[in-house]
Amino acid sequence: MRERDERGEAPLVRVLGRRGSAPCYAVRDFLYRSDVPFEWVELHGDEEAHTLAGVAHLHDPRLPVCLFPDGTRMECPSIRQITEKLGWFRSPSRTEYDLAIYGAGPAGLSAAVYGASDGLKTVIVERYALGGQAGSTSKIENYLGFPAGISGSELAERAREQADKFGVEILLAREGVRAECAPGQIAGHLADGTKLVARTTICATGVTYRRLGLPNEERILGAGLFYGAGASEAPLTRGEHVHVVGGGNSAGQATMHFAPCANKVTMIVRDESLSSTVSQYLIDRIYATPNVEVLTRTEVIGLEGDDCLQEITLVDRRTGEERKARSHWLFVCIGGVPQTEWAVEVGMQRDSGGYLVTGPDLLRDRQRPPGWPLERDPYYLETNIPGLFAAGDVRHVSVKRCDSAVGEGAMAVAFVHRYLADAERSVSR
Repeated sequence: MRERDERGEAPLVRVLGRRGSAPCYAVRDFLYRSDVPFEWVELHGDEEAHTLAGVAHLHDPRLPVCLFPDGTRMECPSIRQITEKLGWFRSPSRTEYDLAIYGAGPAGLSAAVYGASDGLKTVIVERYALGGQAGSTSKIENYLGFPAGISGSELAERAREQADKFGVEILLAREGVRAECAPGQIAGHLADGTKLVARTTICATGVTYRRLGLPNEERILGAGLFYGAGASEAPLTRGEHVHVVGGGNSAGQATMHFAPCANKVTMIVRDESLSSTVSQYLIDRIYATPNVEVLTRTEVIGLEGDDCLQEITLVDRRTGEERKARSHWLFVCIGGVPQTEWAVEVGMQRDSGGYLVTGPDLLRDRQRPPGWPLERDPYYLETNIPGLFAAGDVRHVSVKRCDSAVGEGAMAVAFVHRYLADAERSVSR
Protein backbone atom coordinates (compact mmCIF):
# COMPACT_ATOMS: atom_id res chain seq x y z
CA MET A 1 0.00 0.00 0.00
CA ARG A 2 1.42 3.36 -0.97
CA GLU A 3 0.97 6.42 1.21
CA ARG A 4 1.07 10.10 0.32
CA ASP A 5 1.14 9.50 -3.43
CA GLU A 6 -1.90 11.68 -4.19
CA ARG A 7 0.48 14.37 -5.44
CA GLY A 8 2.34 11.95 -7.67
CA GLU A 9 5.48 12.03 -5.52
CA ALA A 10 7.79 9.03 -5.46
CA PRO A 11 8.18 7.54 -1.98
CA LEU A 12 11.26 8.70 -0.10
CA VAL A 13 11.23 5.56 2.01
CA ARG A 14 9.72 2.06 1.90
CA VAL A 15 8.59 0.74 5.28
CA LEU A 16 8.26 -3.03 5.61
CA GLY A 17 6.58 -4.47 8.68
CA ARG A 18 3.55 -6.16 10.17
CA ARG A 19 0.20 -4.81 11.22
CA GLY A 20 -0.31 -4.46 14.96
CA SER A 21 3.31 -3.49 15.62
CA ALA A 22 3.92 -0.41 17.77
CA PRO A 23 7.37 0.34 16.23
CA CYS A 24 5.86 0.13 12.73
CA TYR A 25 3.09 2.51 13.71
CA ALA A 26 5.59 4.98 15.22
CA VAL A 27 7.50 5.16 11.91
CA ARG A 28 4.34 5.48 9.79
CA ASP A 29 2.94 8.17 12.08
CA PHE A 30 6.16 10.20 12.05
CA LEU A 31 6.53 10.06 8.27
CA TYR A 32 2.89 10.96 7.71
CA ARG A 33 2.97 13.88 10.13
CA SER A 34 6.26 15.05 8.64
CA ASP A 35 4.73 15.08 5.14
CA VAL A 36 7.29 12.56 3.86
CA PRO A 37 6.02 10.36 0.97
CA PHE A 38 6.42 6.72 1.94
CA GLU A 39 5.32 3.26 0.86
CA TRP A 40 4.02 0.87 3.49
CA VAL A 41 4.59 -2.80 2.63
CA GLU A 42 2.60 -5.04 4.96
CA LEU A 43 4.14 -8.45 5.58
CA HIS A 44 1.67 -11.30 6.04
CA GLY A 45 3.83 -14.22 7.10
CA ASP A 46 7.31 -15.50 7.90
CA GLU A 47 8.07 -16.21 4.25
CA GLU A 48 7.32 -12.63 3.18
CA ALA A 49 9.28 -11.32 6.16
CA HIS A 50 12.28 -13.34 4.99
CA THR A 51 12.05 -12.72 1.23
CA LEU A 52 10.94 -9.07 1.24
CA ALA A 53 12.45 -7.66 4.44
CA GLY A 54 15.41 -9.99 4.92
CA VAL A 55 14.53 -10.89 8.51
CA ALA A 56 13.97 -14.28 10.14
CA HIS A 57 10.23 -14.13 10.78
CA LEU A 58 7.19 -11.88 11.08
CA HIS A 59 7.86 -11.02 14.74
CA ASP A 60 11.56 -10.33 14.24
CA PRO A 61 12.58 -7.37 16.46
CA ARG A 62 14.43 -5.85 13.49
CA LEU A 63 11.08 -4.85 11.98
CA PRO A 64 10.18 -2.39 10.63
CA VAL A 65 12.83 -2.29 7.94
CA CYS A 66 13.15 1.07 6.17
CA LEU A 67 14.65 1.21 2.68
CA PHE A 68 15.81 4.47 1.10
CA PRO A 69 16.38 5.25 -2.60
CA ASP A 70 20.17 5.41 -2.12
CA GLY A 71 20.21 1.80 -0.92
CA THR A 72 20.36 2.56 2.80
CA ARG A 73 18.69 -0.07 4.97
CA MET A 74 17.61 0.74 8.52
CA GLU A 75 16.28 -1.90 10.92
CA CYS A 76 13.76 -0.80 13.57
CA PRO A 77 15.09 2.77 13.43
CA SER A 78 14.44 5.42 16.06
CA ILE A 79 12.80 8.69 15.08
CA ARG A 80 16.11 10.44 15.60
CA GLN A 81 17.85 8.04 13.21
CA ILE A 82 15.22 8.77 10.57
CA THR A 83 15.58 12.53 11.00
CA GLU A 84 19.34 12.15 10.63
CA LYS A 85 18.91 10.14 7.44
CA LEU A 86 16.50 12.73 6.01
CA GLY A 87 19.07 15.44 6.77
CA TRP A 88 16.84 17.17 9.30
CA PHE A 89 18.91 16.64 12.43
CA ARG A 90 21.21 19.54 13.21
CA SER A 91 23.05 21.18 16.07
CA PRO A 92 22.66 24.81 17.20
CA SER A 93 24.82 27.20 15.18
CA ARG A 94 24.91 29.99 17.79
CA THR A 95 25.97 30.36 21.38
CA GLU A 96 23.04 32.68 22.06
CA TYR A 97 19.73 33.50 20.36
CA ASP A 98 17.29 36.38 20.62
CA LEU A 99 14.38 33.94 20.83
CA ALA A 100 14.16 30.25 21.67
CA ILE A 101 10.82 28.48 21.11
CA TYR A 102 9.98 25.10 22.59
CA GLY A 103 7.31 23.20 20.69
CA ALA A 104 6.64 23.26 16.94
CA GLY A 105 2.86 23.12 16.92
CA PRO A 106 0.79 25.95 15.42
CA ALA A 107 1.73 28.40 18.21
CA GLY A 108 5.44 27.63 18.06
CA LEU A 109 5.66 27.69 14.26
CA SER A 110 3.73 30.95 14.15
CA ALA A 111 6.08 32.52 16.70
CA ALA A 112 9.09 31.28 14.75
CA VAL A 113 7.88 32.78 11.48
CA TYR A 114 6.99 36.15 12.99
CA GLY A 115 10.10 36.30 15.17
CA ALA A 116 12.57 35.49 12.41
CA SER A 117 10.80 37.68 9.84
CA ASP A 118 11.22 40.56 12.29
CA GLY A 119 14.96 39.96 12.42
CA LEU A 120 15.23 38.02 15.66
CA LYS A 121 17.81 35.22 15.74
CA THR A 122 15.35 32.39 16.34
CA VAL A 123 15.61 28.69 17.17
CA ILE A 124 12.73 26.24 17.62
CA VAL A 125 12.98 22.90 19.43
CA GLU A 126 10.58 20.01 18.78
CA ARG A 127 10.78 16.59 20.41
CA TYR A 128 8.78 14.72 17.76
CA ALA A 129 7.23 15.99 14.52
CA LEU A 130 6.29 19.46 13.32
CA GLY A 131 2.66 20.45 13.78
CA GLY A 132 1.99 19.16 17.30
CA GLN A 133 -1.47 17.66 17.80
CA ALA A 134 -2.74 19.65 14.84
CA GLY A 135 -0.17 17.85 12.68
CA SER A 136 -1.99 14.56 13.20
CA THR A 137 -5.34 15.98 12.09
CA SER A 138 -6.52 14.69 8.73
CA LYS A 139 -8.31 17.89 7.72
CA ILE A 140 -8.87 21.30 9.30
CA GLU A 141 -11.90 22.80 7.58
CA ASN A 142 -12.65 25.92 9.62
CA TYR A 143 -9.23 27.56 9.35
CA LEU A 144 -9.48 31.00 7.75
CA GLY A 145 -8.38 31.12 4.13
CA PHE A 146 -8.69 27.39 3.36
CA PRO A 147 -12.30 26.84 2.25
CA ALA A 148 -11.54 23.32 1.01
CA GLY A 149 -9.72 22.47 4.24
CA ILE A 150 -6.08 21.54 4.81
CA SER A 151 -4.44 18.63 6.58
CA GLY A 152 -2.51 19.35 9.73
CA SER A 153 0.68 17.94 8.23
CA GLU A 154 0.41 20.14 5.14
CA LEU A 155 -0.24 23.23 7.25
CA ALA A 156 2.82 22.40 9.35
CA GLU A 157 4.95 21.84 6.24
CA ARG A 158 3.93 25.20 4.80
CA ALA A 159 4.81 26.86 8.09
CA ARG A 160 8.16 25.08 8.10
CA GLU A 161 8.92 26.39 4.62
CA GLN A 162 8.15 29.92 5.78
CA ALA A 163 10.26 29.53 8.90
CA ASP A 164 13.14 28.14 6.86
CA LYS A 165 12.88 31.04 4.41
CA PHE A 166 13.35 33.53 7.25
CA GLY A 167 16.32 31.67 8.73
CA VAL A 168 14.76 29.86 11.69
CA GLU A 169 16.91 27.04 13.04
CA ILE A 170 14.72 23.96 13.60
CA LEU A 171 16.01 21.32 16.02
CA LEU A 172 13.98 18.13 15.59
CA ALA A 173 14.05 15.01 17.76
CA ARG A 174 15.17 17.17 20.70
CA GLU A 175 13.40 17.65 24.01
CA GLY A 176 13.83 20.34 26.65
CA VAL A 177 14.12 18.88 30.15
CA ARG A 178 15.36 21.72 32.36
CA ALA A 179 15.64 25.50 32.40
CA GLU A 180 17.84 28.05 34.12
CA CYS A 181 16.56 31.60 34.38
CA ALA A 182 18.78 34.62 35.00
CA PRO A 183 18.04 38.31 34.32
CA GLY A 184 18.16 38.86 30.55
CA GLN A 185 19.08 35.26 29.80
CA ILE A 186 17.25 31.93 29.82
CA ALA A 187 19.07 28.65 29.29
CA GLY A 188 17.28 25.53 28.15
CA HIS A 189 18.88 22.13 28.68
CA LEU A 190 17.94 19.42 26.19
CA ALA A 191 17.75 15.70 26.91
CA ASP A 192 20.88 15.00 24.85
CA GLY A 193 22.96 17.48 26.87
CA THR A 194 22.71 20.42 24.48
CA LYS A 195 22.38 23.82 26.13
CA LEU A 196 20.50 26.65 24.40
CA VAL A 197 20.87 30.22 25.65
CA ALA A 198 18.40 32.93 24.59
CA ARG A 199 17.41 36.43 25.64
CA THR A 200 13.74 35.45 25.48
CA THR A 201 11.85 32.17 25.38
CA ILE A 202 8.37 31.09 24.30
CA CYS A 203 6.97 27.85 25.69
CA ALA A 204 4.56 26.39 23.13
CA THR A 205 4.82 22.73 24.06
CA GLY A 206 1.06 22.14 23.88
CA VAL A 207 -0.47 19.08 25.50
CA THR A 208 -0.45 15.31 25.11
CA TYR A 209 -3.65 13.31 24.95
CA ARG A 210 -5.00 12.18 28.30
CA ARG A 211 -4.71 8.44 28.89
CA LEU A 212 -7.57 6.08 29.64
CA GLY A 213 -5.76 4.70 32.68
CA LEU A 214 -6.78 1.10 32.07
CA PRO A 215 -4.94 -2.21 32.54
CA ASN A 216 -3.11 -3.47 29.41
CA GLU A 217 -2.93 0.09 28.08
CA GLU A 218 0.86 0.30 27.79
CA ARG A 219 1.18 -3.21 26.40
CA ILE A 220 -1.09 -2.60 23.39
CA LEU A 221 -0.22 1.06 22.82
CA GLY A 222 0.46 1.46 19.10
CA ALA A 223 -0.87 -2.06 18.49
CA GLY A 224 -4.57 -1.31 18.18
CA LEU A 225 -4.72 1.43 20.79
CA PHE A 226 -3.73 4.89 19.56
CA TYR A 227 -3.72 8.33 21.11
CA GLY A 228 -4.65 11.05 18.66
CA ALA A 229 -6.34 11.10 15.30
CA GLY A 230 -4.07 8.43 13.77
CA ALA A 231 -4.42 9.89 10.29
CA SER A 232 -1.72 7.60 8.88
CA GLU A 233 -3.80 4.50 9.71
CA ALA A 234 -6.96 5.19 7.72
CA PRO A 235 -6.04 3.06 4.66
CA LEU A 236 -5.28 0.10 6.94
CA THR A 237 -8.80 0.13 8.43
CA ARG A 238 -10.53 -0.70 5.16
CA GLY A 239 -13.49 -2.95 5.79
CA GLU A 240 -13.04 -2.98 9.57
CA HIS A 241 -14.81 -1.55 12.62
CA VAL A 242 -13.08 1.51 14.11
CA HIS A 243 -13.83 3.00 17.53
CA VAL A 244 -13.02 6.64 18.33
CA VAL A 245 -13.14 7.87 21.94
CA GLY A 246 -13.82 11.56 22.56
CA GLY A 247 -16.39 14.28 22.13
CA GLY A 248 -14.35 17.16 20.74
CA ASN A 249 -13.44 18.40 17.27
CA SER A 250 -10.35 16.19 17.09
CA ALA A 251 -12.45 13.07 17.71
CA GLY A 252 -15.06 14.26 15.21
CA GLN A 253 -12.43 14.91 12.54
CA ALA A 254 -10.90 11.49 13.15
CA THR A 255 -14.32 9.86 12.83
CA MET A 256 -14.93 11.47 9.46
CA HIS A 257 -11.42 10.61 8.28
CA PHE A 258 -11.94 6.89 8.94
CA ALA A 259 -15.52 6.73 7.63
CA PRO A 260 -14.66 6.44 3.90
CA CYS A 261 -12.34 3.48 4.57
CA ALA A 262 -13.76 1.59 7.52
CA ASN A 263 -16.85 -0.58 7.34
CA LYS A 264 -18.17 1.17 10.46
CA VAL A 265 -16.98 3.91 12.82
CA THR A 266 -18.31 4.16 16.36
CA MET A 267 -17.77 7.42 18.21
CA ILE A 268 -17.77 6.92 22.01
CA VAL A 269 -18.74 10.06 23.95
CA ARG A 270 -19.02 10.55 27.73
CA ASP A 271 -21.42 13.50 27.51
CA GLU A 272 -25.09 13.51 26.55
CA SER A 273 -24.46 15.07 23.13
CA LEU A 274 -21.87 16.60 20.82
CA SER A 275 -23.53 20.02 20.72
CA SER A 276 -21.36 21.78 23.30
CA THR A 277 -17.97 20.41 22.21
CA VAL A 278 -18.02 19.88 18.43
CA SER A 279 -18.42 22.45 15.65
CA GLN A 280 -21.89 22.35 14.09
CA TYR A 281 -20.64 21.68 10.55
CA LEU A 282 -18.89 18.58 11.88
CA ILE A 283 -21.93 17.41 13.86
CA ASP A 284 -24.08 17.66 10.73
CA ARG A 285 -21.57 15.62 8.77
CA ILE A 286 -21.23 12.95 11.45
CA TYR A 287 -24.96 12.29 11.70
CA ALA A 288 -25.37 12.36 7.92
CA THR A 289 -22.79 9.60 7.38
CA PRO A 290 -24.55 6.21 7.28
CA ASN A 291 -21.68 4.08 8.58
CA VAL A 292 -21.00 6.33 11.61
CA GLU A 293 -22.56 5.51 14.98
CA VAL A 294 -22.47 7.86 18.00
CA LEU A 295 -22.75 6.35 21.47
CA THR A 296 -23.35 9.10 24.03
CA ARG A 297 -22.95 8.75 27.81
CA THR A 298 -20.67 5.79 27.16
CA GLU A 299 -17.14 4.98 28.32
CA VAL A 300 -14.44 2.43 27.56
CA ILE A 301 -13.61 0.60 30.78
CA GLY A 302 -11.67 -2.42 29.53
CA LEU A 303 -9.05 -3.38 26.95
CA GLU A 304 -8.32 -6.98 26.00
CA GLY A 305 -5.70 -8.50 23.75
CA ASP A 306 -2.38 -10.33 23.82
CA ASP A 307 0.01 -8.81 21.28
CA CYS A 308 -2.60 -6.35 19.97
CA LEU A 309 -6.05 -5.02 20.80
CA GLN A 310 -8.84 -7.54 20.25
CA GLU A 311 -11.77 -6.44 22.39
CA ILE A 312 -13.02 -3.45 24.40
CA THR A 313 -15.55 -3.21 27.22
CA LEU A 314 -18.10 -0.39 27.12
CA VAL A 315 -20.32 0.85 29.92
CA ASP A 316 -23.54 2.84 29.58
CA ARG A 317 -23.18 5.66 32.12
CA ARG A 318 -26.96 5.95 32.47
CA THR A 319 -27.71 2.35 33.34
CA GLY A 320 -24.34 0.88 34.32
CA GLU A 321 -24.83 -1.87 31.76
CA GLU A 322 -21.59 -3.30 30.36
CA ARG A 323 -21.02 -4.96 27.01
CA LYS A 324 -18.11 -6.28 24.97
CA ALA A 325 -17.21 -5.15 21.46
CA ARG A 326 -14.69 -6.64 19.06
CA SER A 327 -12.17 -3.99 18.06
CA HIS A 328 -8.71 -3.89 16.54
CA TRP A 329 -8.73 -0.10 16.16
CA LEU A 330 -9.29 2.27 19.09
CA PHE A 331 -8.34 5.94 18.69
CA VAL A 332 -8.48 8.08 21.82
CA CYS A 333 -8.88 11.88 21.69
CA ILE A 334 -10.05 12.82 25.19
CA GLY A 335 -8.46 16.11 26.15
CA GLY A 336 -4.93 17.05 27.00
CA VAL A 337 -2.32 17.10 29.73
CA PRO A 338 0.35 19.84 29.59
CA GLN A 339 3.97 18.72 29.83
CA THR A 340 5.17 21.36 32.29
CA GLU A 341 6.84 19.41 35.09
CA TRP A 342 10.10 21.24 34.30
CA ALA A 343 8.43 24.55 35.22
CA VAL A 344 8.24 23.66 38.91
CA GLU A 345 12.02 23.68 39.28
CA VAL A 346 12.33 27.28 38.07
CA GLY A 347 9.36 28.52 40.10
CA MET A 348 7.01 29.15 37.19
CA GLN A 349 3.38 29.46 38.21
CA ARG A 350 0.98 26.78 36.99
CA ASP A 351 -2.70 26.24 37.60
CA SER A 352 -4.17 23.11 39.20
CA GLY A 353 -4.11 21.34 35.84
CA GLY A 354 -0.45 22.12 35.17
CA TYR A 355 -1.06 24.86 32.59
CA LEU A 356 1.23 27.91 32.62
CA VAL A 357 -0.33 31.06 34.09
CA THR A 358 0.37 34.31 32.24
CA GLY A 359 -0.37 38.03 32.19
CA PRO A 360 -3.40 39.35 34.10
CA ASP A 361 -4.10 35.91 35.56
CA LEU A 362 -0.88 36.27 37.59
CA LEU A 363 -2.25 39.29 39.47
CA ARG A 364 -4.00 38.83 42.82
CA ASP A 365 -5.89 41.84 44.18
CA ARG A 366 -4.00 43.89 41.59
CA GLN A 367 -0.71 42.77 43.11
CA ARG A 368 2.07 41.40 40.96
CA PRO A 369 3.25 37.81 41.50
CA PRO A 370 5.69 37.20 44.38
CA GLY A 371 9.28 37.85 43.37
CA TRP A 372 8.36 39.82 40.23
CA PRO A 373 11.42 42.09 39.77
CA LEU A 374 10.13 44.71 37.33
CA GLU A 375 8.21 47.94 37.79
CA ARG A 376 5.55 46.91 35.29
CA ASP A 377 2.90 44.20 35.27
CA PRO A 378 3.63 41.00 33.31
CA TYR A 379 2.72 41.30 29.67
CA TYR A 380 -0.38 39.41 28.52
CA LEU A 381 1.40 36.17 27.50
CA GLU A 382 4.33 36.54 29.88
CA THR A 383 4.79 34.12 32.77
CA ASN A 384 5.92 35.14 36.23
CA ILE A 385 9.50 34.92 34.92
CA PRO A 386 10.31 38.05 32.86
CA GLY A 387 11.14 37.26 29.25
CA LEU A 388 9.60 33.79 29.37
CA PHE A 389 6.28 33.63 27.52
CA ALA A 390 3.68 30.92 26.92
CA ALA A 391 1.45 30.48 23.87
CA GLY A 392 -1.09 27.97 22.64
CA ASP A 393 -2.62 25.00 24.43
CA VAL A 394 -0.01 24.92 27.21
CA ARG A 395 -1.25 28.27 28.53
CA HIS A 396 -3.89 28.65 31.26
CA VAL A 397 -7.39 29.42 29.85
CA SER A 398 -6.19 29.41 26.24
CA VAL A 399 -8.72 28.70 23.50
CA LYS A 400 -7.96 25.17 22.30
CA ARG A 401 -8.14 25.92 18.59
CA CYS A 402 -5.52 25.86 15.85
CA ASP A 403 -6.21 29.41 14.70
CA SER A 404 -6.10 30.72 18.28
CA ALA A 405 -2.72 29.07 18.81
CA VAL A 406 -1.38 30.70 15.63
CA GLY A 407 -2.64 34.07 16.88
CA GLU A 408 -1.05 33.61 20.29
CA GLY A 409 2.28 32.70 18.70
CA ALA A 410 2.27 35.94 16.73
CA MET A 411 1.10 37.93 19.75
CA ALA A 412 3.86 36.47 21.93
CA VAL A 413 6.47 37.77 19.49
CA ALA A 414 5.00 41.28 19.78
CA PHE A 415 5.53 41.11 23.55
CA VAL A 416 9.02 39.69 23.02
CA HIS A 417 9.87 42.88 21.13
CA ARG A 418 8.49 45.01 23.96
CA TYR A 419 10.50 43.05 26.51
CA LEU A 420 13.72 43.42 24.50
CA ALA A 421 13.10 47.14 24.00
CA ASP A 422 12.62 47.53 27.76
CA ALA A 423 15.89 45.68 28.37
CA GLU A 424 17.78 47.92 25.95
CA ARG A 425 16.40 51.07 27.58
CA SER A 426 17.47 49.79 30.99
CA VAL A 427 21.02 49.20 29.72
CA SER A 428 21.24 52.67 28.17
CA ARG A 429 20.33 54.44 31.41
